[in-house]
Amino acid sequence: MTKERESNKQDDTTAPAAVALKYDGERAPIISATGTWELAEEIIRIAREHDVPLYENAELAGILARLSLNEEIPEELYRVIAEILAFAFHIRGKTPNDARPGTGQPADKPDD
Repeated sequence: MTKERESNKQDDTTAPAAVALKYDGERAPIISATGTWELAEEIIRIAREHDVPLYENAELAGILARLSLNEEIPEELYRVIAEILAFAFHIRGKTPNDARPGTGQPADKPDD
């Protein structure tokens, strides 16, 4: 999950925004939620309630917020998202294999 603060052109105040990603270990992460103001706060509240790691990066959140729900992240963002996912897995004591429950195979190896 990433969150940002963006400028509101109408009144030049700061609007909180949040983007949530879903990763299944088989394909690129997808946009699972995005919103500003109250919706952003609700996304963040739900993430915290479920112990989902939060990552703050206004520029990245701004880019991701332009994507549609259920859209895969673009290839240009694979490296930065992979680093964020690796950190999130690490702080939770998990590995990418845990994103594919029941397979017993690493996410980059095909099932036999």
